[in-house]
Amino acid sequence: MDTASWSAVVGLLLIVMALGDSLLARLPLSTSMLYLLVGVAASPLWLGWTSLSAAVDSKVLERIAEIVVLLSLFTSGLKMSAGLGDGRWLLPLRLATLSMLVTAALVTVFGVAWLGLPLGAAVLLGGILAPTDPVLASDVQVEDPEDRDRLRFALTGEAGLNDGTAYPIVLLGLGLLGLHDLGSSGWRWFAVDVLWAIAAGVGIGALLGTAVGRFVLYLRSTHKEAVGLDNFLALGLIGLAYGAAGLAHGYGFLAVFAAGFALRRVEQRATAEGAKRPGPRKRRGGAAPSPAEVAAEAHANPDLSHADQVATHPKHAPAFMAHAMLSFNEQIERIAEVAAVVAIGMLLWAVEWSHASWAFVVALLLVIRPISVAVGMARSKTSASQRVLIGWFGIRGIGSLYYLMFAMSHGLAPALAADIAALVLASVVASIVLHGISVTPLMALYERRKGRPRKA
Repeated sequence: MDTASWSAVVGLLLIVMALGDSLLARLPLSTSMLYLLVGVAASPLWLGWTSLSAAVDSKVLERIAEIVVLLSLFTSGLKMSAGLGDGRWLLPLRLATLSMLVTAALVTVFGVAWLGLPLGAAVLLGGILAPTDPVLASDVQVEDPEDRDRLRFALTGEAGLNDGTAYPIVLLGLGLLGLHDLGSSGWRWFAVDVLWAIAAGVGIGALLGTAVGRFVLYLRSTHKEAVGLDNFLALGLIGLAYGAAGLAHGYGFLAVFAAGFALRRVEQRATAEGAKRPGPRKRRGGAAPSPAEVAAEAHANPDLSHADQVATHPKHAPAFMAHAMLSFNEQIERIAEVAAVVAIGMLLWAVEWSHASWAFVVALLLVIRPISVAVGMARSKTSASQRVLIGWFGIRGIGSLYYLMFAMSHGLAPALAADIAALVLASVVASIVLHGISVTPLMALYERRKGRPRKA
């Protein structure tokens, strides 16, 4: 299929999704389900426009999935408005550590005892499928920084953290297969791949997010400089955090999430400080300044546009910066989601489905995930309905695709790669379909019981 034809198809898909987005929000469907169908239709299963293969195109698919996950992680970090001292952080931390470890362990046991996989391959499968997805789970995540719902906060934080904390498990699996250096008795894996890489990722991301945020606000509020191009600022911070963490042998996924969260904290502190200054009282949510304030700012800076006057206003510059970056990232994340999920659909024709165990998929979604959540959330301050929904919405998607391609591009044996790819893609497809069908009615029911209308 030539470039012009692809351009027309992709353009039509984006227009259809833009026009029908509000309708889909009311139906038991998700946009990911439609993207998946488009990918299947374009593959040799129907129209034959392309023939993507995980075995041949693993490097390209790894890069695509990597970019999509990075965009989503930064967005998730920007939405997390609660400070680290807030008790709500206990839930995502427990889910991203304890629950994830239980998930990986149960998948490993299942893989060895039922699927007959070697121990290293079973551990690798557990690491690939342990993280929940920050990309496809947008319907159950925090809707905006003012959203204080415990369920959404837990799922957003979990997806933001465990895409990074799953890395050591994947590397352990590769090491047991002889494809990664674990060191004598695993000392290198524990010291470097667990302790150092996690700490470096979080620390570097938090440092860069804080430094960039403060510097930009200083330039804007004090010197009326560095105004505009907040989209460049967002992408630049993502690239800087990811690259710096990688150079320091830390986990870039954790660094990008931490950078987004740190930037939000900078905005909140600066907004709080601005509210204490003399002048009209600061309104909630970073509202625009009053007409009198804008008029005064315009008089003092006649060369600045209205938007730039808001962006450089001492009280409103922090909220303006964070809102502009979040809005841009949400838009580009949705575009990237199209590419990633369509690519998954294009892969399905080459999957050796005889190697897929649908009993394993059922066990993953209905047994392993609920058990891991029950362990991780034991004695937590959550309602029964919240625990049930968190147990169900363990969505697998682009993060698992990334780790699968990462393993395949690191020398995974072809026969073993085919087995693991079938299991992973079967789990991802089942998650896209089942969670896509159930998310609208279940979340609508949850919001009604809370007495809060759900946002379209």
